[in-house]
Amino acid sequence: MKIGFDNEKYLKMQSEEISKRIERFGGKLYLEFGGKLLDDFHASRVLPGFEPDSKLRMLKNLSDVAEIVIVINAADIESNKRRGDLDITYDADVLRLIDEYERLGLYVGSVVISQFAEQPTAKLFKSKLEARNKKVFLQYPIEGYPFNVKKIVSPDGFGKNEYIETKRPLIVITAPGPGSGKMSCCLSQLYHDNLRGIKAGYAKFETFPIWNIPLKHPVNLAYEAATANLDDVNMIDPYHLEAYGKSAVNYNRDVEVFPVLNAIFEKIEGQSPYKSPTDMGVNMAGNCIFDDNAVSNAAREEIIRRYFTALCEQAKGNSDGTEASKIEILMNQTGISVDDRAVTIAALSKSLETGGQPAVAIELDDGKIVTGKTSALLGAASAAMLNAVKAIAGIDKEVDLISPTLIAPIQELKTGILSSVNPRLHTDEVLIALAIASTTDDNARKAMDALSKLKGLEAHSTVILSSVDNHTFKKLGINLTSEPRYQSKRLFHK
Repeated sequence: MKIGFDNEKYLKMQSEEISKRIERFGGKLYLEFGGKLLDDFHASRVLPGFEPDSKLRMLKNLSDVAEIVIVINAADIESNKRRGDLDITYDADVLRLIDEYERLGLYVGSVVISQFAEQPTAKLFKSKLEARNKKVFLQYPIEGYPFNVKKIVSPDGFGKNEYIETKRPLIVITAPGPGSGKMSCCLSQLYHDNLRGIKAGYAKFETFPIWNIPLKHPVNLAYEAATANLDDVNMIDPYHLEAYGKSAVNYNRDVEVFPVLNAIFEKIEGQSPYKSPTDMGVNMAGNCIFDDNAVSNAAREEIIRRYFTALCEQAKGNSDGTEASKIEILMNQTGISVDDRAVTIAALSKSLETGGQPAVAIELDDGKIVTGKTSALLGAASAAMLNAVKAIAGIDKEVDLISPTLIAPIQELKTGILSSVNPRLHTDEVLIALAIASTTDDNARKAMDALSKLKGLEAHSTVILSSVDNHTFKKLGINLTSEPRYQSKRLFHK
């Protein structure tokens, strides 16, 4: 993928802007982090050159003044809400995030359980954290939030919440996912700080939409595609336009709630520090795009990928089709179709050649496309993966990287002892077999060395793959899409 984003410039500009905000508010800033603080793969796909850990690296530049507060909604704990990308519950992700942040040398001050209403699982989670010496603070539902400002900014509103004890000038408020209560947490802290005579401010760090590029820029449309299930819509910030006479892009939820936020700021501190929702942001990403064509092309690819994902969710019964319809409109606005994804055409052609059997296509860095078909030994995803590493390593496509004599006992184990119906090797099983073969075979060792070069490649499957194959491709960094159909008509799919 052609690079179009200057990551080092971004880290420098973002760190400097945050430091300015801390100074502006007298030495203490609550910074609400939108999106993912860790593993921001959406940003890395649509802004080629952006590193998935950029936000963390930026925070490490400020690690001596920053502490992290993680917010989780009690209702999400109770409902076992899951992260779609990692397939783990939100409460489990809080534990994962604490471990990751601390491993990287960042200080995690506490966890906040928002919307707490004595939910049994939330109470258990609180006990689990406290048993591991983690501070936990509770914040409660407020009737009429966010519109009943008089009630919100009162002893019966924010006043009921526990005050989070913080130690550092920059308090980063993050969460495992949307709807966790980050903004409410920040505003509650401003209320309590004001009661204590402590000067503090609020700002928002949200990468998308990018405020200083056009409203219908492919990067901003890709954000709409990514949040189609949340009813987010990009729009020109009317408050910014009125205050400064300049167009700035924001999204509907921030624009709609801004008058209420302004009223809350005025109620807490006497006046609002901001004239528009765009003012609240500290997003320097737009200033770091140096090749607009590169990021535009990457964003168009992302919109198509999101469309296939939405179609597959509909086929699985997890969506009513509204999300796919919204993304289709975005594709029309951008002038793209599924046929613009080269691997889609290649995979469908390969399937047609094999009588409609499943097929997978992978596009290499040089534009060459390799395919894989279903066989007695391997699934299509496994075959395509092996063919891709052969091509990258310069190994003849007829060479068997894994001897059939090595595959046979694995199949016997699967069907005989583990009672699997499918004898073909999934991608994770193939990788283990390849690793074993690499101890004695030079070609297998070359193929193992080539695995890291699969990162960032595009792939398409003519059927919805198993969760195992999906996860393996994701771990390898391959951008996979699938046709919205299963290989079989069974009702249960692993």
